[in-house]
Amino acid sequence: MNQYYQYAPTHPHAGAGVPQRQRRRRHPVRNGFLILLIFFAFFTPFRSTLLIIGIDRAPEEGSVLGRSDTMILTTLPPVLPKMSLISIPRDLWVSIPGYGENRINTAHYFAELYQPGTGMQAAAGVIEANFGIAVPYVIRLRFEGFRNIVDAMGGVTIHLPEPMSGLDAGTHTLDGAQALAFVRDRAGSDDFWRQKRGQMFITAAIQNMLNPVKWPRIPAVITATLQAVDSTIPFYAWPRLLYGAAFSAVFGFESATFDRNWVTPWVTDEGAQVLLPNWEFINPFVKEMYK
Repeated sequence: MNQYYQYAPTHPHAGAGVPQRQRRRRHPVRNGFLILLIFFAFFTPFRSTLLIIGIDRAPEEGSVLGRSDTMILTTLPPVLPKMSLISIPRDLWVSIPGYGENRINTAHYFAELYQPGTGMQAAAGVIEANFGIAVPYVIRLRFEGFRNIVDAMGGVTIHLPEPMSGLDAGTHTLDGAQALAFVRDRAGSDDFWRQKRGQMFITAAIQNMLNPVKWPRIPAVITATLQAVDSTIPFYAWPRLLYGAAFSAVFGFESATFDRNWVTPWVTDEGAQVLLPNWEFINPFVKEMYK
């Protein structure tokens, strides 16, 4: 007998004589659950916020005992995949929970120095304490691994609208060493320009990897990334974050850096040049972005 017309065992109340293949198609509850699961993975009704930190060179190779010289606060609003980036000045003078007042980039260092393994939580905690927003996720990138990631990508092609960091205006393909110099350079500029270059590079890097020409390099990029990056992101949050990053790289991130009026240059008693936050300007901006 043809297998497609074999009949299921009958039961007085179970629709006797209905072909098995026909009955297997009727799973509205299961199909609805899968659709709902996919929807929540990519378009959750909750805000997703993470802090991206890049730590400077540690005294020992492989160590994470460093300051968070790059701090980018990233958020995805409910449902929409449009990602917003806010760069935090590393010299911002704030209250470090448990350690008093200091530069915001020292929170990670102090935590790793006195309680190894707590640096990412401390970096998120100092943002939460001073900006009044929840930061559930953190990505930590070690700068010595940053070069390896860029090299695994085959370099990153970036377009500069004006001369920056010793590079002429126009299109450049940067290898790992050149990319690190580009995002960290402060010669002839200041930390505000450094923050803008960091955001430009992130956008360019994601756009590069969306190019099918780069896809054969994905295994090498994943390997280099796993060796250089730590995170507190649970597995179920990755689909939405990755989709939001890809969507925003194509259609544009909502990027922001602190305005110079939001801070006041100040010299501490020890002679350190820092930036005092003007919260009357900072708080309304943050509140608007995270409402």
